[in-house]
Amino acid sequence: MEEEEEEEDDTFEDAVCNKTPARVNTPLSIITEAFENLADLLKPDITTEEDGLSLDAFCNACTHVSVLFSCLGFAFKFAEMEYISKVNDLVEASKTLDTLQNILDLDVEKDTVKTPGSRSRNLRRVRLGLDLIRAIFEKFLMTDEYSLKDAATTAYTEVCAPFHTWAVRTAVYAGMYTLPTRDQLLIRLDETEQSVEKNMRRYMEASRPIIEYIDKLYIERNIKLDW
Repeated sequence: MEEEEEEEDDTFEDAVCNKTPARVNTPLSIITEAFENLADLLKPDITTEEDGLSLDAFCNACTHVSVLFSCLGFAFKFAEMEYISKVNDLVEASKTLDTLQNILDLDVEKDTVKTPGSRSRNLRRVRLGLDLIRAIFEKFLMTDEYSLKDAATTAYTEVCAPFHTWAVRTAVYAGMYTLPTRDQLLIRLDETEQSVEKNMRRYMEASRPIIEYIDKLYIERNIKLDW
């Protein structure tokens, strides 16, 4: 009887010692997984061009991204506020519209695509926000010596600055000096050097086809992307 109890104890200890560590969900890994799932919807065997990308699914993924702007601090406070307001408007639109295509088609019909506050304009701004995060990650990972300030400044200049007013650009550039250090960003994201690189690259890969898909919707309707 005692031998059986000892064997049971050994088995329990082995199970505890050898169990697989629980998966840790960080803000970045949650965002990455959401966009990987969204990118999967664009695969030909799941979504055809006639079907279009689900607006509800798009909004669900985009709502997670605001935490990244928050981690960047004061420099991107305007971008965070603008992004959140535009996403919220698209969430409201998802109650009556099924796809991203529906948004554009409705505004094309009303000739309000570029009208301030239109949902086609808001979709365009959300797309810029997603691309800004992608560009920041890309620059950030170029070298271990590349600071977040350098990465964010270059990314903002390339992606958003051409579409912002002088006042907004000036405020953003001035705020770059308040950005967290590389180590501080890792702490805020609850990531290590190894895990942050993996998750950033996953987001970059997953977001690229989504960004390209949105651009294609405008181009197919003869709408230029210079606004």
